[in-house]
Amino acid sequence: MTERSPAPGGLALVEALVNTLDIESGADSLDTAEGRARFGITPDETDRARTLRESLRATLLAHAGHPPHREVPPLGDLLAAAPLVVTVDTADGSAALTPTDAGTLHARVAAAVAESLIAGTWTRLKACEAPDCHWAYYDRSPAGRGRWCSMQVCGARAKMRRYRAKGA
Repeated sequence: MTERSPAPGGLALVEALVNTLDIESGADSLDTAEGRARFGITPDETDRARTLRESLRATLLAHAGHPPHREVPPLGDLLAAAPLVVTVDTADGSAALTPTDAGTLHARVAAAVAESLIAGTWTRLKACEAPDCHWAYYDRSPAGRGRWCSMQVCGARAKMRRYRAKGA
């Protein structure tokens, strides 16, 4: 997990939510008041936010061609409770999908996913292949085939493991 520029648009929210858990250290920023405030959730909503986070992580792993890290509720089921409506700006005629209840985390994530689908960026948000990482990152590679959050850390570790496994 390294510092990358954030994902574009609403995907930055999704990326930030997935990255609230550092799998390697076990640190979860949703355990803190500051971490929850960042997403506008209360202590009572933390378990729902964690379920959403892990369902998002499983989806991002699928974007990168990896199996889910564990059994999680389907993301579509979690976001179905956050309906979106089409809004049209009468001044310029632009349209957008917006959540009917923009205050909930699920609704904001649903709107971010919808926005990224329209922009064609949804499948570029991925989770790192490394089992001890699974950090969310936006794949800016030309071919869209990135596998690790960081080539210098997770990618180098994977390549070193493969090299050592060959008996060299």
